[in-house]
Amino acid sequence: MTDNAASDLPTASSSSPNQASLPLQGIRVVEFSHMVMGPACGMVLADLGAEVIKVEPVTGDLTRGLLGAGAGFFPMFNRNKKSVAIDLRSAEGLQAAIRLASTADVVVQNFKPGVMKKYGLDYAHLSQLNPGLIYVNHTGFLPGPYEHRTALDEVVQMMGGLAYMTGRPGDPLRAGSSVNDIMGGMFGAIGALAALMQRNQTGKGQEIDSALFENNVFLVGQHMMQYAVTGQPAAPMPERISSWGLYDVFSVQGGEQIFLAAVSDAQWRTFCTAMGFEDMANDPALQTNNDRVRARATMLPELRKRLAHYSAAHLAQVFEAHQLPFAPISRPEQLLDDPHLLATGGLADVVLSDGERAGHTAKTTLLPIRMDGERLGVRSQPPKQGEHTRELLASLGYTQAEIDAMLQSQAIA
Repeated sequence: MTDNAASDLPTASSSSPNQASLPLQGIRVVEFSHMVMGPACGMVLADLGAEVIKVEPVTGDLTRGLLGAGAGFFPMFNRNKKSVAIDLRSAEGLQAAIRLASTADVVVQNFKPGVMKKYGLDYAHLSQLNPGLIYVNHTGFLPGPYEHRTALDEVVQMMGGLAYMTGRPGDPLRAGSSVNDIMGGMFGAIGALAALMQRNQTGKGQEIDSALFENNVFLVGQHMMQYAVTGQPAAPMPERISSWGLYDVFSVQGGEQIFLAAVSDAQWRTFCTAMGFEDMANDPALQTNNDRVRARATMLPELRKRLAHYSAAHLAQVFEAHQLPFAPISRPEQLLDDPHLLATGGLADVVLSDGERAGHTAKTTLLPIRMDGERLGVRSQPPKQGEHTRELLASLGYTQAEIDAMLQSQAIA
């Protein structure tokens, strides 16, 4: 949901375009956020060249110390940012936060409804100080009957149909990533970019809302439309009626698994020829894709029996040689050594800022786009807590004596 952090060690990825050429160069973003959704929005804007200032509590963003599945949150979503640590409950700290936010082109936040208003950091107040401000709220729900509920990615996956579609019947299962948090942050960034374009025409800012639940509904919209078009409810993915005859995971030699597909009649014939399954290619009951879909109950067991004698590596080689769809079943940690990601600059080094491995280097994934033929890389490392507090307050006109006094009173850190 919401809270912040940032740092500026100059070990940019070699794939990163020249900073002066980045599209958001000169745009200032002040981010009041934590966890994934708000930081993901800030990361997208930071990777595109904006100066993103993460405002975190004087005790530090809680995601800095998360264990287990949350251990990667801070280093993943807080690269290319600066960090200022401020106690919003302190009068001096709050005034500094308001002064900082009023200098922003974009403010990003994902606190619960009402929190930012309590501090005078909401759009209504800040836009009076800066009419050109673009203000992006990341919430659980857009305004309506659910808006005051506490939302998490798993909550909206359960109530929004995604867990039903992912799991087997009677066993709803969340997707294996924070899909709504990440995508909700992306939609927040898209809204901010559109608002920046509109501000160029009108000179005025605006408030934007991006929400987890509505994002999840967008993700399952294809299944809602399927029902609208066919009158038949969508079955969970493990039990769905496949649109393709050959489109499955196969267990093969050595206990390995591989996904294999043939989604056209031409691909089916190529598959049969490559594997020497001429009898299946000539079977009158398997001539068209729809024939094969109808025959899946008998065709797939036969294919599983035949393919079980091959290794996953051999099948991958055959399918790649004949340009047929296939995929190894990879685990996330295996992608750190993926030859395609390494060759194309899809991974970059970051220096960890917190925990037992602070100071160590780890690989992180970059935005999945190229601009002018280059990936958007790491220009500055995930920041240490409050790393840029002095620098940023000085830029707002605070004297060193004033900053020292605020540090002494713990209004800042």
